[in-house]
Amino acid sequence: MKNIPYSIKGFDHCELYVGNAKQTAYYYQSTMGFKPVAYRGLETGIRDKVSYVLNQGHINLVITSPLEKNTEIGKHIDRHGDGIKDVAFTVNDSDKAWKTSLERGAESAMEPKEVKDENGETVLSAIKTFGDTIHTFVERTNYNGSFLPGFKAIDYKENLNKTGLVHIDHIVGNQPDGEMNSVCDFYEKVFGWHRFWTVDDKDISTEYSALRSIVMANDNEIVKMPINEPAEGLKKSQIQEFIDYYETAGIQHLALSTKDIISTVKIMRKKGVDFLPTPRSYYENLSERIGDIDENIEILADLGILVDADENGYMLQIFTKPLQDRPTLFFEIIQRKGSNSFGKGNFKALFQSIESEQQKRGNL
Repeated sequence: MKNIPYSIKGFDHCELYVGNAKQTAYYYQSTMGFKPVAYRGLETGIRDKVSYVLNQGHINLVITSPLEKNTEIGKHIDRHGDGIKDVAFTVNDSDKAWKTSLERGAESAMEPKEVKDENGETVLSAIKTFGDTIHTFVERTNYNGSFLPGFKAIDYKENLNKTGLVHIDHIVGNQPDGEMNSVCDFYEKVFGWHRFWTVDDKDISTEYSALRSIVMANDNEIVKMPINEPAEGLKKSQIQEFIDYYETAGIQHLALSTKDIISTVKIMRKKGVDFLPTPRSYYENLSERIGDIDENIEILADLGILVDADENGYMLQIFTKPLQDRPTLFFEIIQRKGSNSFGKGNFKALFQSIESEQQKRGNL
C-alpha cells in the first residue's frame, strides 16, 4: 500500500482549541519561550474566532478560541477541555494528499482550497483521524508570509524568552482500550507509514497500571506518532484517566526537542513550568544501567531528568504536569544523543510519578 504520490515533509503546526487564547498564548510565551509571530481575529476581519501563532525553532503552535457561542470550537472545548484539534503536516501537494487519503479510506474534514494574500498562496485540505482530531495538509511552496494567508504578522522584538526548543520530536495519541491497532492500521493504509517501535504491557507496567504503544513513522522517519492504549491493571492507568477526561481518543502530549536539556529545563523551571518529579533512587545505579554519559548525574537528579539508552546512544527526557486543569495534555522535553528510543527503560519511573499525581487527584 505504499506508492504515495505526494510527500510529507514534516509537522507543519499544531492547533490548540482553548477557552482563552490570549492568556494561553501568553503562558506559552512566558514559560516555554515561544514568540508570537502572527494573529487572526476581529482586527483582521474574522468575526467568529481568534488565533495566535507562536513559534520557536521549527515549532509552530496555533492557539485558537471562539468569539461566538454555539460554535464547533466551543463544542470541542466543552467536551474535551483545552486540547489539540489539528496535527498539521507540510506536504508538497495538498490536493493529491487529500485525494489519496480519501481513496485509501480516510474521511474528509476539509476539501482542498487555495488561500491567497499579498505574500503568495497556499493550498489547504484536511482529513479526520482518531477522536475529533484532524490532519491538515499544508502546501506552502508558493508562500512567503509569516504563517498562512489571512494571518497578520506580529512585529515582535527579539525573543528574549527562548528556552532552546528546536523542533517536534514526536506527537502521542491516546486511544481507548482495544483501538490502538486499528488506528495504526489507519496510518499504514492511508499514509503508507510503518511501525517504527513497539512495546506492550509486559514491557511497561507498574504494580497498578500498564500500557501498550506502537510508534508510527513516515518513510523518512521525520514524522513519528506513538499510539497508546491502556492495558488492564489493578488500578486506572494514566491513559484511561486521559480518555475519561478528554472523553475520546486524542493527543496526549507533544515531545519537543532541545540541544541542551539541562539549560532548557532550568529556564523553564525558573519561569514556572511544573515537571513530574523523579525519585532520587532512580539515579542510584544510573551509570551501571546506562553507561557513560556526558552529563553530571547529580545535576540530572536535581532537575528530575530521565535517561535511557539503546544500541545507537542515549537520550534524556522529562515530562511536564498537565498544562490545564483537566489531566489531559502535557509536554515532553527531549534531547537525543544518538538514541532513537522512546524511553522504554524510563516508563516504570514515569508511570510511578504519574500515579502519584493521579492519587492526589483521586483518579488512581
